Amino acid sequence: MTPGAPRTDTAPREDGPALFGPGSEFHALFDDPRWALALVRATVLEAAHPQVGAALLDNSTFVTHPWRRLRNTFFSLRRMFSPDPAVREREAARLNRLHGRMSGSDGRGRAYDAMDRATRAWVVATLFESAVTMCRLSGQPLDQDTMERMYAEYRAFLALLDGDAEGMPADVHAFWPYFDRVVAHELENTEAARVILYRLFDDLPAPALFDGAPTLWAAGRAVAGPLLGAVTVASLPEPYRRRAGLPETPGAEALMRSAYLAAGLARFLPQGLINAESVIRLLSLDGGGEDPRARAVAALGGHVKRASALLRLLNPLDDAPVPDPADAAEAGEARRSAGDFFRRVLDQTGDGHLDWPDLAAMARELATRLDLDEPEETRLYDAFAAWWRELQAALDTDGDGRVSADEYAAAVPSLAGPALIRVAEVLFDATDRDGSGSIDADEYRALFRTAFHRDLDVTEGVYGRSAFVGDFLSFMSARRTGTPYDPLLTDA
Repeated sequence: MTPGAPRTDTAPREDGPALFGPGSEFHALFDDPRWALALVRATVLEAAHPQVGAALLDNSTFVTHPWRRLRNTFFSLRRMFSPDPAVREREAARLNRLHGRMSGSDGRGRAYDAMDRATRAWVVATLFESAVTMCRLSGQPLDQDTMERMYAEYRAFLALLDGDAEGMPADVHAFWPYFDRVVAHELENTEAARVILYRLFDDLPAPALFDGAPTLWAAGRAVAGPLLGAVTVASLPEPYRRRAGLPETPGAEALMRSAYLAAGLARFLPQGLINAESVIRLLSLDGGGEDPRARAVAALGGHVKRASALLRLLNPLDDAPVPDPADAAEAGEARRSAGDFFRRVLDQTGDGHLDWPDLAAMARELATRLDLDEPEETRLYDAFAAWWRELQAALDTDGDGRVSADEYAAAVPSLAGPALIRVAEVLFDATDRDGSGSIDADEYRALFRTAFHRDLDVTEGVYGRSAFVGDFLSFMSARRTGTPYDPLLTDA
């Protein structure tokens, strides 16, 4: 059975609630504020699996670009639980292509493969178990019928990916022994899990909404980060906490229950008041552009900046002045340092080196924004792969298979070679969906505007191939900042 063709035992039932769409249990919980806590918990449990943890460290941008990762994951889940079968199957095919490009070995030489069926089943299992746990911890435990319907939905989710749901037990009664066994015998104190618990919260970059208030964001993060970490640790299964040697912080259990209970109070708010999609889009707004909400965001941003300035006066966090992003560069003219470009653009995974996963992450983000199908998606990945081979040949002077920041800084001109020109040309073709030979306003927005809502200085028919390629090369060779490509590949 091929992926994307679910078994009949996981298909929507004619005699009961739908497994997908508005009638599903998943849909009822999707806008629940408790999901924020549950998703962090599920992510830690995923990362504690050796195969998932290795794949995350090698390929994911969750540390350097967490908000981008959150946004993409959110919309992927929405599509996977869409009431439209065509939307679900298309997203499942996209995820399978994405995961099919991720394989390798961890620090102990153990192979990992993101298409491993047992590992993919565990990822889905953590989502289901964390949803059940969030309801229990917030004082609203699921009744047996609701739990069974939700479990059927997650098995249907897995069947969309794998073609069947055999990686998870057949029913919820058999699920709990399976879950306990994996926790007790397979999970480890992986580096990826430690990064999420102890580094991600401490270094979480500001979303676009708070970009102009670094002091205020740093102060809030200094308080909220450790609290969120303590809540997450306390919510993890006790056998894993013991085996991983996670700390038992005094009061963490009470803090964790209070956090879930407080989030659970959202059930008393008017229906529809909290919308997860609106919250994510709001965090991505920077106050510029023609989006109808931009004015409100700009006004909020002004208040945030004033509060940040007041906080610096009352309790400065750093003796060094905090630069205003608006003054960092005059649009299109400022030159970026080689080190800054390497860190913010090239090193997408944040491991301090440039290698294929970094360029694959760029291709993945571009393909996601343009919503590419085959064969355009593969053409884009192949172009980036050719660029990586060119970079490796030109810059990897010590032969270790990757490029360090020093190796890059010593040979910056080599960055803009024939392969990079080919990347720009393939990207232009993918953006020019109607094949007109120029990028119109709608096509421009598909690449540059999605989730950023910036002003777009382009009119139909004026952004031709040569201008597009020239701008792309200027950005990717670190010659210019303040271009549309900056938020495209540097956004947190």
